[in-house]
Amino acid sequence: MSKRTSRWFALVAAACSLTIGSSAIAADTASAVNTLPTEIPAGTVLRIGDPETQTALKLSGLIDKLPFKVEWANISGGPLTIEAFRANALDVGAVADIPPIHATWTGLDVRIVAAQLRKDPIQHPIYQLGIAPGVDVRSIGDLKGKRIAFSPGQAQGALVLRVLQAAGLAKTDVTLVEIPSKGDTYPVALANHQVDVAPISGVLIKHYLRQYGADGATTIPHGLRDDPSDLYAPKSVLDDPAKAAALGAYVHYWALASKWVEDHPQEWIKGYYVATQGLNAEDGQYLVDAEGLIDIPTRWDEVIVRQQATIDLLSKELNKPAFKAEGLFDRRFETIAGRALDAS
Repeated sequence: MSKRTSRWFALVAAACSLTIGSSAIAADTASAVNTLPTEIPAGTVLRIGDPETQTALKLSGLIDKLPFKVEWANISGGPLTIEAFRANALDVGAVADIPPIHATWTGLDVRIVAAQLRKDPIQHPIYQLGIAPGVDVRSIGDLKGKRIAFSPGQAQGALVLRVLQAAGLAKTDVTLVEIPSKGDTYPVALANHQVDVAPISGVLIKHYLRQYGADGATTIPHGLRDDPSDLYAPKSVLDDPAKAAALGAYVHYWALASKWVEDHPQEWIKGYYVATQGLNAEDGQYLVDAEGLIDIPTRWDEVIVRQQATIDLLSKELNKPAFKAEGLFDRRFETIAGRALDAS
């Protein structure tokens, strides 16, 4: 072999070595980026907007096990958590599946870090469709021509669009009356005949029928899955190794707290619904029965598929840009909650 040929092989070998070395470094870097930090430095603080879990942690005693400091905020729901994120006043919030989508459309970079469902969502839905007194709607097929309460940035708004889709109706087949859902605004709107139909949830269903049933008020099931419940956080929080590690721990105890609530219904009724929500024990029992059993998946594949379907529907109906649902989920957290329950 000539010296020139030997030198050529040496250069090729060196180049290959550099390429392989660079690839290895890139792989190691990607692996490091995709690994959730676990070290929580002393003094780490999480600002959490999740009042139900806060109460569950207190009642169960799990709150004493949190390995970080907490600043609790009495904030829940999409609009308030988005506002708090923008003000840099909150690190993580508890919402349904719609707020992360709308946050993205407003330019706020957020990620879902935990997902909870119901084991029998059709038998235990969150919402029913409230029907105004005297209005003849017996199924979703009767919605054509009706005035329907609509809140585009909230889970109730997305449900309305899903229901119309399931009924084979377009938005132009009904009149969508834009009313933000807060407290008893929808039952009041129904009772006052501002709208004919509105999605209502929880104890509001019971109270609506009790107050206005004699006048002809009714509710009907929508027959769709409406149960996603998430924890989500700004990406800037997740990029902070200390806060990301603390969030991993919070997701673990969030799952355990959810299970504790399921296993201790009477303590939950007394300590949460009666003591903090001003309800009586009968209303509390109604809510416990309505909620059914929790389902915390250890894989998010199906959750992401459903989220993509929701994004596609909202994008079409609200004239918003479509995007990939996968990017909304921080998969570093995917197995934490499910494993916590398995271990317990």
